[in-house]
This record gives sequence, structure tokens and C-alpha cells, in this order.
Amino acid sequence: MARALGLDFGTTNTVMALAAGGSETQSMHFTSSVGETDTMRTALSFMKDPLVGAQALKVEAGQAAIRQFIDNPGDCRFLQSIKTFAASALFQGTLIYARRHAFDDLMEIFLRRLKAYAGDGWPADVSRVITGRPVQFAGASPDPALALERYNAALTRLGFPEIHYVYEPVAAAYYFAQTLKSDATVLVADFGGGTTDYSLIRFERQAGRLTATPIGHSGVGIAGDHFDSRMIEHLVAPEIGKGSHFKSFDKVLEVPSGYYSNFARWNQLSIFKTTREFTDLKSLVRSALEPEKLELFIDLVEHDEGYPLYQAISAAKMALSAADEAEFHFPPLGAAGRKMVKRSDFERWIAPDLARIEGALDEVLEQTNTAPEAIDKVFLTGGTSFVPAVRGIFSRRFDASKIESGGELLSIAHGLALIGESDDVATWAA
Repeated sequence: MARALGLDFGTTNTVMALAAGGSETQSMHFTSSVGETDTMRTALSFMKDPLVGAQALKVEAGQAAIRQFIDNPGDCRFLQSIKTFAASALFQGTLIYARRHAFDDLMEIFLRRLKAYAGDGWPADVSRVITGRPVQFAGASPDPALALERYNAALTRLGFPEIHYVYEPVAAAYYFAQTLKSDATVLVADFGGGTTDYSLIRFERQAGRLTATPIGHSGVGIAGDHFDSRMIEHLVAPEIGKGSHFKSFDKVLEVPSGYYSNFARWNQLSIFKTTREFTDLKSLVRSALEPEKLELFIDLVEHDEGYPLYQAISAAKMALSAADEAEFHFPPLGAAGRKMVKRSDFERWIAPDLARIEGALDEVLEQTNTAPEAIDKVFLTGGTSFVPAVRGIFSRRFDASKIESGGELLSIAHGLALIGESDDVATWAA
């Protein structure tokens, strides 16, 4: 039987799991300078270090990348949520210390760091890697074929003999199905950082063997990162010049809103910093009617405040899952960086995103002609599933006894590993 490695290369976190025989799986563990973990932030940091050579870079991944970035502000290039660029034809690479890195280069570097952190725990006998992919990749015009081409390029360089792709919600469903006591039609909703995916699957046990019949899939490039951007748009962007104006000859014009779209995607700030757009933004300061706001914007980008901003937004968002009001605290904004946020306002801001998430659910039910009453179990996975307004989409449609959640970070990787050990892995391929 093949030795299979499940790879959940996520927008926010990456998890790897190995099948240990039967229905058992085990998470891979990674030990870096900041300790041991089985869940790695999908992040990279690059820094010049004379100890590793004049032209060489010290590269860290995951939590170690975050630590290197925090300890060396201004001297470190930090990238996070790189998966969001996988399916973008517009993303042709980013310059890191004068060298261009394509998406597959970044993915390969990240996985090689994980291999180094795993040490002797990295399996030498893996014959196939089963990699998760979203039903719908993130981005305005995602190209899934391009994304898989880039994945293949990175994974092939790591020497895996076989590479298979499985929809992420299908893997989560397979993991969840191990606990089923009877045949069931299961709807899985997987809420990642960049995408929301649905899979509807019929599971049956025949002669003690779990079989599955895919019924339908749907997805949308909306998830937790979009909720973050809505909060940034309302809490931060007005303080750094959104809606302000500048003089152009005898006209007064609004500062282009596109700059703030870049800022709202906090994970793209390190790339925005290297673009012509950022250069153009800096040139607007001298003609701005409120130059201090644009200067603050520029300072936040130049001082790599994207990750601290992410932490502040995430803390407020998590608090709003448990309370009707929470504090947003982001010191780099000064006095404007401390505000109280009401859950009702947050839900109003994300209403367009909730509508698209619910629309994708409607799509899979309508395309498969499946009534909510015909679904036996609903499995919610991913951190965004804790947002009350998201859970409300399902509680309004399904009986509470049918809705379950769990394994928010681990279910996909472990489901992928289990699928990889099966004799019919090709039937699960996306």
C-alpha cells in the first residue's frame, strides 16, 4: 500500500499529515527557533545575513518567519497568504532583494523550510502526496489550471513520485465520515482564509468499507480575509486618507481608491511596497489637502505594519464572535487606533460577502436538486465558521441536531492522508 502524505496548503495555515494505517493518521510536527507545532502559518521571511554568505538570505517560514520579521523591522521581507496569488495570471512574481520569485518558487521555498523543520520526522518513504485545492480559487479572475500548474512545478521539485489533487471540502468530508455510524448524505462547508467551499457527498458502508458518491460542489473566493478587509476599510482606511483629496492643476480630485484596496488586503502590503503604485502614492503627498493622512499611510507600509494590523483586526473579529461589542486596538494609528466596534456594524459591513457565501450554498443545493431536509449531516470547518452571522446561514436552513463542527485546522490534511492510503485515490481526484 502506498505511503501517502496529505498536504493542506492553506491561505492562513498549512498542515501536513501522514496515514498511519487503517483509519489512523498523525500530524507532522515542525521544530523551528520558536518551538514545536503541527500547524504552520503560511508565511515566509527573507533577510540578508552575513553568517550565511554575502549573497545568501536567511529564510524562515511559519511562526519563525513572523518572529524574524518582528525582531528585524525594516530589514526583513515578509510574505503571508501567498496562496491568494496561486491562480492569478497577473501575479508574475515579486522581487526579493533584487531577485524575482515566481509563485512556484515561493511555494517550494516554504515547503523546503517545513521539511527542514521536520528533521528526521520528514518521511523518506512517501510515494504520493495528496494536496488539497479549493473548489474556487481566490481572486477576481482565478485560473485554476494555472494554479495547479504552479503547484505541480513546486511539488515536482520536492521529488514526490505521485501528485494528486482533491477538493478541500471533500477531504474534510472524508475525515468527518470516519465517525459516521450509518449511511448519510453530508454537506461540508469549508471556510478558509481566502475561499469558501462546499461539497455534498453520499457516504455508505459496504462490507465494512467506506464508499462515497460525490453529488456536487460549489465555491466562492470569499472568506475570512475578506471579512478582515471590510474591517480595515471602515476602521483604518479613513484615518489614512481614504475619501480625502489632492490638487491637480486647477482641479481637486479624490485620492484613488485603488490604493486602499491594496491596503485592505493586509497580506499584500509587502508586495504593494515594491510597486509603481506605491511610488505614485508617495508623490501625492505634496499636493494632498490632508498630507498627514497620506504620510501615515506611507509610514504603515514602509514600516511593514501589515502583520500587526492583521493581529489587531483578528483579535477584534474573534472577540465579536463571543460579544456584541469589542475593542479594536492598533497603536500605530495613534489615538484613532482605539475604537469600539459593534457586532451589528461588523455584520452590516460583511453583508455583501455573506450574501455570496450563501449564494454558493444555494448553488450546490439547486444544481443537485437537493432539499435541505434530504441532508443528514452538515459539517462546518475552518475558523470563519465561528462567526455568528456565518453560522446563522446554516441554522436558518438546517435543524441544529444536524450541524457539527470540529478539526478546524486539521480535518483537511488528515482527510487527504486517508484518501491517499485508499486503493481508489483516483476516484477522489479533483
